Amino acid sequence: MAMTVSFDEDRQDKKLEEWKRREEEDVAQILASRYGLEYADLGPVPINMDALRLLTVDEAKEARLAPFSLVGKRVKIAVISPANEKTVLALDKIKAKGYEVTLAVVSPLSLEKAWSRYADLSFSTETKAGALDISSEDIKNFIGRIKTIDDVREQINEILKLKKGFRISKILEIVLSGALATKASDIHIEPEEVYVRLRYRLDGVLTDILTFDLETFGLLLSRLKLLSGLKLNIKSEAQDGRFSVKIGEDDIEIRTSVLPGAYNESVVLRLLNPKSIQVPLESLGIPKKLLSVIMKEIAKPNGMILTTGPTGSGKTTTLYAFLRKIHTPDVKIITIEDPIEYHLPGIVQTQVNSDKGYTFDLGLRSALRQDPDVIMVGEIRDPETAQTAVNSALTGHLVFSTLHTNSAAGSFPRLIDLGVNPRTISSAINLALAQRLVRTLCSACKKEEKLEGADKATVERVLATIVDRSEIPAKADSHFRPVGCPQCNGSGYKGRIGLYEGILLTEEINKAIEFSTSAAEVEKVAAAQGILTMLQDGVIKSITGVTSLEELQRVINIEQ
Repeated sequence: MAMTVSFDEDRQDKKLEEWKRREEEDVAQILASRYGLEYADLGPVPINMDALRLLTVDEAKEARLAPFSLVGKRVKIAVISPANEKTVLALDKIKAKGYEVTLAVVSPLSLEKAWSRYADLSFSTETKAGALDISSEDIKNFIGRIKTIDDVREQINEILKLKKGFRISKILEIVLSGALATKASDIHIEPEEVYVRLRYRLDGVLTDILTFDLETFGLLLSRLKLLSGLKLNIKSEAQDGRFSVKIGEDDIEIRTSVLPGAYNESVVLRLLNPKSIQVPLESLGIPKKLLSVIMKEIAKPNGMILTTGPTGSGKTTTLYAFLRKIHTPDVKIITIEDPIEYHLPGIVQTQVNSDKGYTFDLGLRSALRQDPDVIMVGEIRDPETAQTAVNSALTGHLVFSTLHTNSAAGSFPRLIDLGVNPRTISSAINLALAQRLVRTLCSACKKEEKLEGADKATVERVLATIVDRSEIPAKADSHFRPVGCPQCNGSGYKGRIGLYEGILLTEEINKAIEFSTSAAEVEKVAAAQGILTMLQDGVIKSITGVTSLEELQRVINIEQ
């Protein structure tokens, strides 16, 4: 009986192609190792469109390279060989523009993939008449002209009257300029059934700016997706991206979040302005007694300092202020963050990536192998991270981290819930803090009033609980209210400040933690330390004109 042998030519070709591809990647890995550089496979990696714009497609091909990642002034560039003469010339050109360059050796196939994205770039530029790149110079000029929210409304309404083809980039520039000029932290663009609402988050509170039409929103959404490196054709899934704008010497990074909604995709832009994080420790609003305690604790060579509070309570700002305070050339500091929001010079910052298995716990374990003096863990979320962080504090490292709890005393039951031994907590933790952010009254229009009725009773009740009477101001019979003026956009408030409380780990606190998992019991014992609670701190700030009782009530429960 004859046997028939079938030969699948297509299948064999695919196999040969796959072997060739693997061989190319293997060679790239060997070369990377030889040059002491990292290796990258750009197949699964998203190519950043802003990075590609650093060179034209012809320049990139001639130099045998492709910029593929850009964060602020840090650019990652894929190369076949870093020793190629034309490659070196192109890299020098990019460095001359002030960019910090990191090289990754790739295969020719990866490079072809990166170059293919130039087609998307040129297409998007043509469809919007060369207006894809928002103008940093225009934004800077707009910021100079915008003083109030009314100025933002007026400017946008003027641009809405222009021809459709030319106005979208201008609208985006005004929206960003208005947010930067008014010191907004976020921009919310929310489509409804027949209109779209634009809001800014000013001093932690969402403020309506204006509404505009759905057609304009459609064009604006496409523009934002292109800028942020998001997929235009995906509308049913959440997407996250980023882009940056250079204003003077500052790179403002903008995080884009797109979420499917009932009528269209909702957009939130988070503005990461480096200036907003550059607050000295002494200017955060920490009460003087607690500040002196913090100064002593951050100067210690080991132990853990925990900062607690909900999202948006300023924990990151506080931790960064700690790092800047202790940072000297002889101190090695490593951070593990999710994500890296602000870049601190002279400090090693790493970002977790759950998709690739790089978690807080893994990052922390890796950081310990780098011989750090100080470690900042962005957040303790799971038992593994909690245990590793506590062990780090016990083995000669100073550890800063955050927890999501409502109070400083709540840190201890939370850690116990995460599997940390109560006896270990008392040895590892030096100080537990809690904080909230309140809006500060506008100094130009705030109004002083005598304390009366329920407000007077509340203030007297809280002041009576303060152990260290030196914290109470001499004049405690009046408080201040918001009024509203052009300088504060009519809100009565301008800027924010922290409310703080802290518990220092003493022998008495240790016993309370070991014998009770109740935060209330720990608070009772901690009262003897004489450190103000957030409520006491807030009431003092309200009678000294820093904030108002109404604002205090918005942030914390004053009827405790």
